[in-house]
Amino acid sequence: MRRHVIAAALICLLGTLWYGLWVSLSPGPVAIGYLFMPAAMATGGLAVRALRRSVPLAPAGRRFWVLLEICCYLFATGFVVLAVDAFRFGPELPDMPPGGAVLIGGGVLVAMWGVAQVPLGVTSWYERGKQWLDRMIAFLGCAVVLWHFGIAPMLWAPEPWTVSALSILLLACLFAAGSITKVAYIAGGPVDRRAMRLVASTGLAAAGVALLAVLEGYHGILPGQAVLMPVCGLLIALGCRRQLSAATNPVPTGKGNVWLPYLAVLAVDVPVADVLVRSWHWAPGVWEGRLVVATAVVVTGLVALRQYVVYRENTRLLREKQESEARLRHEATHDPLTGLANRALFRQGLDTVLATGPATVLLADLDEFKTVNDSLGHDAGDGLLVAFADVLRAAAGPDAEVARLAGDEFAVLVPGDTTGEDVAQAIATATAVPISDQRLLVKFSAGLATAPRGTPASDVLRRADAALYAAKQRGRGNWVRYAGGMERPASAHARLGGDLRRALDAAEFRIVYQPIVALADGRITGVEALVRWEHPEKGLVSPADFIPAAERTGLIVPLGRFVLRETCRQAAAWLAEFGPDLLDKAAPNVSVRQLHDPDFVADVDAALADSGLPANRLVLELTESAVLRGQHVSRVLHELHDMGVRLALDDFGTGESSLSLLRAFPAAIVKLDKSFVDGIELDEPDTPAAHARQAVARAVVQLADALGLETVAEGIENQEQADRLLRLGYAVGQGYHLGRPMPPEKLTEIFAARRVRAAA
Repeated sequence: MRRHVIAAALICLLGTLWYGLWVSLSPGPVAIGYLFMPAAMATGGLAVRALRRSVPLAPAGRRFWVLLEICCYLFATGFVVLAVDAFRFGPELPDMPPGGAVLIGGGVLVAMWGVAQVPLGVTSWYERGKQWLDRMIAFLGCAVVLWHFGIAPMLWAPEPWTVSALSILLLACLFAAGSITKVAYIAGGPVDRRAMRLVASTGLAAAGVALLAVLEGYHGILPGQAVLMPVCGLLIALGCRRQLSAATNPVPTGKGNVWLPYLAVLAVDVPVADVLVRSWHWAPGVWEGRLVVATAVVVTGLVALRQYVVYRENTRLLREKQESEARLRHEATHDPLTGLANRALFRQGLDTVLATGPATVLLADLDEFKTVNDSLGHDAGDGLLVAFADVLRAAAGPDAEVARLAGDEFAVLVPGDTTGEDVAQAIATATAVPISDQRLLVKFSAGLATAPRGTPASDVLRRADAALYAAKQRGRGNWVRYAGGMERPASAHARLGGDLRRALDAAEFRIVYQPIVALADGRITGVEALVRWEHPEKGLVSPADFIPAAERTGLIVPLGRFVLRETCRQAAAWLAEFGPDLLDKAAPNVSVRQLHDPDFVADVDAALADSGLPANRLVLELTESAVLRGQHVSRVLHELHDMGVRLALDDFGTGESSLSLLRAFPAAIVKLDKSFVDGIELDEPDTPAAHARQAVARAVVQLADALGLETVAEGIENQEQADRLLRLGYAVGQGYHLGRPMPPEKLTEIFAARRVRAAA
């Protein structure tokens, strides 16, 4: 490519040097000046051919360069025909022969077609129409200048020009105007925009030839042939080099020149002013002045149309901007799922109402909403929230404001002296039947608080929240009105959650182990791990107090991870010290929140790997409600089973689907709930309930034996219960009679004493 560029540049240089020598010394015939143009265009064609063979091009880009190569060869051939005539007629400057004119004109048309085929990257009809309007304004502005100062003077020149020459120059000027207009809007694509600009600049060379012809007449033809026109071949070769460079180093896509139509409007004013100043344009038979003015009128009309389009577009953009701002304001103050006000808007409305009078706030949330989410999926949960929001709107009435504060927590602002009980009763009536697309029967808990004028909104919400907490403490489906002192249990519960995080960081939790004992000989076969909290100020905190708080705050996940790792470590240490036959199972409890943790399986695997405890010695105890939590939990349980970890169903027999669970759940151990052990030692049960307990205990052990499962009886309080369970078929049990939960040091002493007895 460099050779082609150098060759084209040398041809241009030789043409310029030759013309300078010819003007001063007249060396050789005039016809030599006609050889530089065909040589330069042939070189440009060869450059295009080399480009097409050097790099792969997109179909649109390849089509453009093929048409440009054809144009170069047509130009070269046409100007060769002109050069032959120049040698034939000697010193006289030849007229354009018809054959050459046809070839050159065809080259111009091919070039115009190639430029027109270059895509601009505009797809929509609206944008395409706007661009065509802009390009028409720019084209007419450029064309009228070239016409007025280039072609028109040649038409009315004292020495008439041939039709062939005028036709070629007219086509060249059209190509110049069209190329400039087209190139201005190319932002990127299959043809590099800089390469396209170099090619389009060849039209300026043609305009320069026309200007020389106007200024110098026939005397301007020779410098045009020898100096100006060979530049076209050089520009084409440079464009090819630029395209080749862009293929290896792409240029970022830019923007079109939006200022070109405005320059075109200014350009139209120049020939209009010239027409008005020089009177010959209005002479009889000269219609050039009228054409210029008519073109200026058309351009002005197109500009007015373009401004109208811009006005319409700006109006549309302004309307969309206003709609977008309104939508953003709505989204900032409303819940996207239910369309209700959010917490910020609700507080703002509450402040406004309290500034003028009393107000009642009702806080409500759905009982067991998390169960719906876990068992039926989040789509069902979202549908339930939307349905409950509709219930609240209908129950609250048009004067009340309803908001979704967070999750399944909603608020109703009842202005005036209304107490809110009627709203709560209306909600209860509406939820007494199934709601949502899933036809779910749900219950709700609510807290009400009424405050006089001037009360801070935060105080009202805090009182309503305390009442809601009190309602939940009483069970499902209750609403409670705030009374003085209700904040204390709620605030203590909230502080308990904060203490849990601190206790985890301060290592205040301890693990105690309750023995699991063989009923036949009293030998300890396993342990159940239980967590205890030794608070530095409150002393021993009951698990019944802190486990629900850990579940609610999500801290049950790191707490459960601690229990799991410590249990595995301690069990592995006992096996290493007292032998592999010491314990058959070490059983920490697992909550449903842990099963939903995406890292739970990895945590179990890491705990086993770090401690060295065999996977079959680890038993994870789960309640029936935890197992019935959807596909994710089921997948996790099967992954644990595949690892070799054993799973135990705790509190078996108390759920609604206990028997069906044994088919779907990969259980290895069934733990009979304490409620079926109480009173089982009585020989003659005096109540149907006691008789049913014995029947259930007998049925569970028979079912477990049939399925190949191990059974453990929980809550054994005396030897009579242990003996009766042994006769029923239970081999293993646990309870305070067999062994209370104890620290690991105490169990270590028991294991050591057992080893001494065995040795003796």
